[in-house]
Amino acid sequence: MIRVIALVALFCSTVSVGAEAAGEIASGCSRASLQATVEKYLEALRGGNPSLMPLARQAKYTENRNEVPLGKGIWQTPLTVDFHRSQLDVETCQTFTEIIHTSSDRPHVIGTRLKIEDDRISEIESLVAGKDDWLFNATDYLKYSSQEKWDILPAEMRRDRQTLLSAANAYFDTFGDYSNFSKVPWGTPCARIEGGMYTDRNNDPNSSCTVGMPKDGNVKIINRHFVVDVDMGTVVGFVDFREEKRNPDVHTFRLENGKLRYVHALQVCTIQPNCGLSLPKAKPQ
Repeated sequence: MIRVIALVALFCSTVSVGAEAAGEIASGCSRASLQATVEKYLEALRGGNPSLMPLARQAKYTENRNEVPLGKGIWQTPLTVDFHRSQLDVETCQTFTEIIHTSSDRPHVIGTRLKIEDDRISEIESLVAGKDDWLFNATDYLKYSSQEKWDILPAEMRRDRQTLLSAANAYFDTFGDYSNFSKVPWGTPCARIEGGMYTDRNNDPNSSCTVGMPKDGNVKIINRHFVVDVDMGTVVGFVDFREEKRNPDVHTFRLENGKLRYVHALQVCTIQPNCGLSLPKAKPQ
């Protein structure tokens, strides 16, 4: 009788462990599987052929916050990818890829979020920035983004998911209330790209990302959606400035030792060129 009870207990324990393991697999993705899906997405983009991607049956595509059929928008012609960099969120099975295209008369910088379910893409969300968008300069974006170092961080330089999310939210909150400025984990050096404008052209060891932060505190950042890559120390925020769909934006933050090291900002201007603001005068290099 004792032996029977022991066998039953062992069986139940095995089933329980197996169920927990299955739950862990179901609730997350591996970096390898996410990267493989990103590569298939890039292959499809290069070919201008969405069918080259592993799409879910009801896959949804949005471009600059508007839902469009796959094959329309940026997908209408093949696109040369001159540079790309991806962030992989293994907890939520999402990815973010920064894509730069400069080798035609219609340059673009694209920020794309993929949602993966059962190894198939269920959502594609892209912000496609072009010549009339905020501070746009794809050539400079390519130059500065490609020279930065975004590698997997050693464990001691990483911070947990919530810390990364808190940093991004504090940054966005500062636009609406400048008292949040002190909550942002500013680092030195730190470099920011906005559309193509770069804050650290001379590799200054004392460069800061605080330059240009608005102090009037009247810009609300809404509709926040995040992709987090703990291993890379990055958090990506898809947001809207002021109103839904008015100026859709994506910010990518890189933290090293808990401090901001890089910030990339890409904003699409849906109402007026350069979002209705005057271009700042270029500084001599």
